[in-house]
Amino acid sequence: MAEAKPKILIVEDDLDVADMLNAYFRVQGYEVFTVNWGEDGVRAASTSRPELIILDIRLPDIDGYEVARRLRSDRKTSLIPIIFLTEKRDRADRLHGLELGADDYITKPFDVQELRLRVRNALRRASQDTLTNPVTGLPEGALVDEKLEEFISKNSVGLLTIALENIDVFREHYGFVASDDVMRAVSLMIHNVMREVGNPEDFIGHLSPTDFILMVEPGILPSMEERIRTRLEQSLDYFYPIKDREQAMSRKNRLMVRASRLGAGEMSFTKAEEIRAELIARKR
Repeated sequence: MAEAKPKILIVEDDLDVADMLNAYFRVQGYEVFTVNWGEDGVRAASTSRPELIILDIRLPDIDGYEVARRLRSDRKTSLIPIIFLTEKRDRADRLHGLELGADDYITKPFDVQELRLRVRNALRRASQDTLTNPVTGLPEGALVDEKLEEFISKNSVGLLTIALENIDVFREHYGFVASDDVMRAVSLMIHNVMREVGNPEDFIGHLSPTDFILMVEPGILPSMEERIRTRLEQSLDYFYPIKDREQAMSRKNRLMVRASRLGAGEMSFTKAEEIRAELIARKR
């Protein structure tokens, strides 16, 4: 029996773009539905139950934000991944889309190969129930929460978070493939440090798509943080193309490393969410 094709709903009023995406993703092995109006998109999502929606923000009736709001408020469609497709580039527009529960955001004109990778990653995250990060392959979501619950029960390990800030700005300039390469490289460098100064039972996962979390012996927390910081900061400029390095590294929105750590017994927690909030608040 043939495996069912993943279903994609495209809500796009530009007929040329809609036809191109329809043909392209059908060739890639997807079942594709296309509509040109926001209201039709809401109805199609409810009836066809796609695995993913590519949603334009500028539509002739209701805008993509309203479509996303309605989809997220309906139990039948609330968990469908949404990728916004738009000409808007302002940070406020991106944040508004993310606040409504969009999973990703790509601006026109776009690279269709980049969009394909975003679709693949979003579907992979959804199919794995966010158990592993599609870029680095590291645990995230429920698997990390399980480890955080262990931290609460044992209270004998230390936590360290390493965040790569402004990766969204880097992605806008150099594309999805380049930003994925950065995240994989950072993951590898952290792994190498853990092998050098850590123990085999140490844990690494994702606190968020751009935040790594490490569970290690409390006594090595300071030295591990310092070694990871040094190694990453020495490497950040090499992630930029040679022609852009000097200018990029002088900007306020350049790639930067932020860290926070929490020692065993430092605070009392009852839920994994409390630890997440504390670590985010401690980032510096």
